[in-house]
Amino acid sequence: MTSELLVFLVLSLVAIASALGMLFSRNAIYSALFLVLNFVTVAVFYLTLGAPFIAMSQITVYAGAIMVLFLFVIMLLGAERMTAPNALPWQRPLAFLLAITLTVESVYLILTRAKPDTVIAAPDAATNSMESLREMAMTLFDKFLLPFEVTSILLLAAMVGAIVLAKKERAGSKS
Repeated sequence: MTSELLVFLVLSLVAIASALGMLFSRNAIYSALFLVLNFVTVAVFYLTLGAPFIAMSQITVYAGAIMVLFLFVIMLLGAERMTAPNALPWQRPLAFLLAITLTVESVYLILTRAKPDTVIAAPDAATNSMESLREMAMTLFDKFLLPFEVTSILLLAAMVGAIVLAKKERAGSKS
């Protein structure tokens, strides 16, 4: 067993444990802190893959800015404790159906589009860092513009959803 495999296994266990801790924690602040731990673990994954820029972006953007925003919203709305959800009867079967659909789609895409013979070329040492950064930005905003925008919309929807779910009904309000 190589040291890289051992590091990967330990990191994967930490990532899975922190994700499960985030999902099953009844305290919203603890859930957010588990999510920060998961973001840091993903950043270490990027470091082991030789992508320090993406790792630092992961830490700065997600574990830094976005989680501070989420913790601010949680503390502002006073939603530290999660209450029992008032779910409609059709929500749970729909959630299971959507989870199964997502799992089937993921397995299908992994089996049909996985190309293990793909080789990623190492960057030239002769090119300067600004040119490689420019190429990375052009790739991000050219080939991957749709996933980039979908991710930003999902983060916005998650923030709005957190605010809506955590909003307490005011006594005596008609709306």
